[in-house]
Amino acid sequence: MNLHSESVDRLFKSFLNLETVEECYRYFEDLCTIKEIQDMSQRLDTAILLSKGMSYLKITDEIGISTATIGRVSKCLNYGSGGYREAIQKLENGENSK
Repeated sequence: MNLHSESVDRLFKSFLNLETVEECYRYFEDLCTIKEIQDMSQRLDTAILLSKGMSYLKITDEIGISTATIGRVSKCLNYGSGGYREAIQKLENGENSK
């Protein structure tokens, strides 16, 4: 399946149009289930901890995420498109922290 499409472009552009964390909460609560939002936030937290060198076991204890999911995040972090690393760097630099 090709991810790139007009529909996905529109979805991502809608994210970019959000200006505050509160706007994101409202939009994502309508768009996703609470579980989906929690899962995505856990994956980002996992990527951050992996990038700092934390072990799978400590991440599992701290976040409560499975080692299988940690492995998938690790694979994306190390061999993916660079999205996690770019997002982490922007968070660390305080970019777009409205």
